[in-house]
Amino acid sequence: MQVIIPLAGKGTRLRPHTHTKAKPLIRVAGKPVLAHILDPLIKAKVSEVVFVVGHLKEQIVDFVTDNYDFKAVFVEQKELLGQAHAISLAEKFITEDCLIWFVDTITDCDLNELNNEESDGVIYVKEDPDPTRFGQVITDNKGIVKEIAEKADPPKSNLVNIGMYWVKDSKLMFECINDLMKKKMQTKGEYYLVDAFQLMFKKGNKFTAKEVKVWEDCGKQDTLLKTNRYFLDHGHSKLVKTKNSVIIPPVYIEDSADIEDSVIGPYVSVAKDTRIKGSIIKDSIINEGALVENAKLKQSLVGDGAIVKGMSRRMNVGDSSEVIY
Repeated sequence: MQVIIPLAGKGTRLRPHTHTKAKPLIRVAGKPVLAHILDPLIKAKVSEVVFVVGHLKEQIVDFVTDNYDFKAVFVEQKELLGQAHAISLAEKFITEDCLIWFVDTITDCDLNELNNEESDGVIYVKEDPDPTRFGQVITDNKGIVKEIAEKADPPKSNLVNIGMYWVKDSKLMFECINDLMKKKMQTKGEYYLVDAFQLMFKKGNKFTAKEVKVWEDCGKQDTLLKTNRYFLDHGHSKLVKTKNSVIIPPVYIEDSADIEDSVIGPYVSVAKDTRIKGSIIKDSIINEGALVENAKLKQSLVGDGAIVKGMSRRMNVGDSSEVIY
């Protein structure tokens, strides 16, 4: 099985952090979001991963080549014309069945189950109480996907598309994507991957909907912090010695962090070489080399090398920035 990971987007909802850092490298519970996707792929023994890169692409290339030894290909999406366009750029590399995993999606699905999958494809789904915000997956009574309705209101289904797919006939998928683009069949000015899937349905391919238990998102500040809480609750916590401080688990604190006269937690991730003095921090992510002093922070993101002093509020501070009160 090969894998396509589209990650060319600029991550505008996570600014200011994505001005200087590729969105997939934003850290959550001690490691980049992309690592939370790539680590399960190692266990699944995939044959190759195709990364569709764009904004700050060199950072992605360096991270993957420095930390992983599986076969990797990098292709650049120079124009952001939509999901299907991004996938089309991987066509010349894909010769097997393929998994498509959008980088915002964190899930707990067992990829090894795909070795025994009998359908032509899988669309991973999750029940949601407000499906109008998502693509809704409509199935028959056997779980075969009949339609994918984008943000239908009133909703047609409470099963929503989480942004992860498996396709057995990759050749047909690319044929349908190319047909989509040739005929300029766009949705809201973009080429949507699910529109190509619906062309595959018309050609007789049968996709099943597989429901996952866990679906976490890393696309914006609130959901990134929610995902951080999930990981800290599920085995990604880490404690270290501090100076005259109170640590309230779960937290993730790197060994080289210097914490003094502070209260940290619950649900705080602290990266390496960070200094925290005389502060109270909960439900936040403090990134590498940051300084937080005499502050009270909650639901905050503090970037690499940032300085925060004397603040008492929710913060969103980019890399190498200073906020001093």
